[in-house]
Amino acid sequence: MPAPLIHSTAIVEAGAEIDSSVAIGPYTVIGPHVKIGAGTTVAAHCVIEGRTTIGRDNRIFQFNSLGAIPQDKKYAGEPCELVIGDRNTIREFCTFNIGSPGGGGVTRVGDDNWLMAYVHLAHDCKVGNHTIFANNSQLAGHVEVGDWVILGGFTVVHQFLRIGAHGMTAMSSVLLADQPPFVMSQGQPARGRSMNFEGLRRRGFSAGRIAAVKAMHKALYRDGLTLEQARERIAVLAQATPEAAPDVALMLSFLEKVSPQRGIVR
Repeated sequence: MPAPLIHSTAIVEAGAEIDSSVAIGPYTVIGPHVKIGAGTTVAAHCVIEGRTTIGRDNRIFQFNSLGAIPQDKKYAGEPCELVIGDRNTIREFCTFNIGSPGGGGVTRVGDDNWLMAYVHLAHDCKVGNHTIFANNSQLAGHVEVGDWVILGGFTVVHQFLRIGAHGMTAMSSVLLADQPPFVMSQGQPARGRSMNFEGLRRRGFSAGRIAAVKAMHKALYRDGLTLEQARERIAVLAQATPEAAPDVALMLSFLEKVSPQRGIVR
């Protein structure tokens, strides 16, 4: 390992697998079961511990705690993991915990995510790709977040919930139910306010696909349908607009897994 890339005050414990191109800042501590891929930078005063695997070209800013044990009284030292993909930006004071035996044992972050200061990912969370978590976004255990989701600052998500791809929350939203794909929510508790049409346009969705998303919004939120009735109406949209078939399938797959106890944001 080229000495200039690891500050003399950093502690890298024996057993850690650190690519020779990784830069580690002052007073950072790297545990013995940590793996860090090429091109990643870790700034000062970070603690990366546990069975944590970090991919390539991530930027980890100062004062982060990654890979600590779950905040779960049932955890008894099992060999659980935190897995972080490639090209993520992790800003200051984030806390990402390893998984727990009751949730599959892995907390996972995908690729190309932008995670701002004070973000908390509890045990067994699953975060997709291309997400943005604004400052102080907080996920309780077992939360799943789809691709391209944007969480407004101070968003709080109850345990075991799911946020579908392309969704968005407003600042200080409190999610107590699943949020389907494409939905924008706001409030305490959060309610579905609209669909993320501007985000879809920026990602290249055609007019036909956006029209299908509007029809899904109408079925879920405007016409007074039960969830089962809304699913039936949404299912026929793929026939009317074949180009939107993947979007319809994404919505139906999400709705099929909605918990009867929690439901969806309404």
